[in-house]
Amino acid sequence: MIVLKDIIYKVAIESVKGSTDIAIHKMDFDSRKISENDVFVAIRGTISNGHDFIETAISNGAIAVVCDTLPETLRTGITYIQVKDTNKALAFMAANFYDNPSEKLKLVGITGTNGKTTIASLLFQLFQKAGFKVGLLSTVKIIVDNIEYKATHTTPDSLTINHYLNEMVDAGIEYCFMEVSSHGIHQKRTEALHFVGGIFTNLSHDHLDYHPTFAEYRDVKKSFFDNLPKTAFVLSNIDDKNGQVMLQNTVAKKLTYALKSYADYKAQILENQLSGLLLKINGQEVWVKLIGTFNAYNLLAIYGTAVQLGIENLEVLRLLSDLESVSGRFQFIVSNANITAIVDYAHTPDALENVLKTINDIRTKNEQLITVVGCGGNRDKAKRPIMAGIATELSDKVVLTSDNPRNEDPEVIINEMEQGVAPQNFKKSLSITDRKQAIKTACQLAQPNDIILIAGKGHETYQEIQGIRHDFDDMKTVTELLNQLNK
Repeated sequence: MIVLKDIIYKVAIESVKGSTDIAIHKMDFDSRKISENDVFVAIRGTISNGHDFIETAISNGAIAVVCDTLPETLRTGITYIQVKDTNKALAFMAANFYDNPSEKLKLVGITGTNGKTTIASLLFQLFQKAGFKVGLLSTVKIIVDNIEYKATHTTPDSLTINHYLNEMVDAGIEYCFMEVSSHGIHQKRTEALHFVGGIFTNLSHDHLDYHPTFAEYRDVKKSFFDNLPKTAFVLSNIDDKNGQVMLQNTVAKKLTYALKSYADYKAQILENQLSGLLLKINGQEVWVKLIGTFNAYNLLAIYGTAVQLGIENLEVLRLLSDLESVSGRFQFIVSNANITAIVDYAHTPDALENVLKTINDIRTKNEQLITVVGCGGNRDKAKRPIMAGIATELSDKVVLTSDNPRNEDPEVIINEMEQGVAPQNFKKSLSITDRKQAIKTACQLAQPNDIILIAGKGHETYQEIQGIRHDFDDMKTVTELLNQLNK
């Protein structure tokens, strides 16, 4: 039996109306999911306010309500708990409800603009290969040992996080690697979780549709490290200008990694080919199957984390050499006509530039680089012209197209992207609204030995148009089209 007073432990309570010594069934912040003897937590979201649904929740069977503002009329027999911050209250209540599962395994959080999914997924892969039972909470998927669940957010809500962490504890999992987004930190979804480590990847232009300024975006990321305990470690990329900022106020053990600067974990790229990288990490050489400078950073973060978690240095290097690339992250195929098609999730200016520079470093320049790229609707508009400018500057030809237009007109999005194309690059670009047609055009333009980059959607298997998700997979689409053309 779960008693209400037990799950509000550590919650900052301002007032209580009614008894907290009552048995509850479960808790939720969605009034539609409330049933008999449940607790309803009224969250103020970006789209709707849970306080508007308190009466609905009670009608559905709620016996307790957690809110930051008490309703004008209080129902008899209902317990009302007023708190300062319902998002934070939900985080602690969810952790208490599941008996604080994050304290029963080793949880590592990864945050930054780019690289979160790759690092989390490859750490999962490495620790599995090392023989451990492992969990993953990522953009791409949630994995409990060998059972996969579909992911819907980079950082799920507090209830979902603790639910899956509890599943992991029950499955005997020792390590869990988790992507931590700025949204998740800002909305207190990671509050009440016990992390043994945190990784900072990098910071660049992203999510400024949500955060009013870049400074706030940076400071929200920083707050994750500020709140880590003394027993944890922070591993920060100090080649990024914000790498030292993330370390400023943390009481956790401070560690650094870099390719260019002096750091605890240092790497040098000896060879960079389409078949992989030859790296020297802290004086030891290792060949890996991943490609590009950005992946050298990712692998270095993985190396440092694995060493901090107790795996011997040479064993980590052996495991690194066996890692496979993550779905939608620099995945490539080579057609019968020797046309290389690369699919990557690059959806920020920095990520797109990294991928294009990586391809340009590897290629001979005797072939064309054709880039297909779009920008998402209902998201940060400022990056649209920047991304088109980068694509046209670093490619031989560019097809501007739709990404996930969501509720926006895709042609308006493309027009805004076009504003970033420099006059000398106009002839390099064309605009095709239909994404499949855009990819098909790139395939038709390609000659033997050419390279096609399809950027922006990566692992996603859908395209969201006017609120409806349609089946669409970049890798599947380009593979089929190249086979059909059979050049």
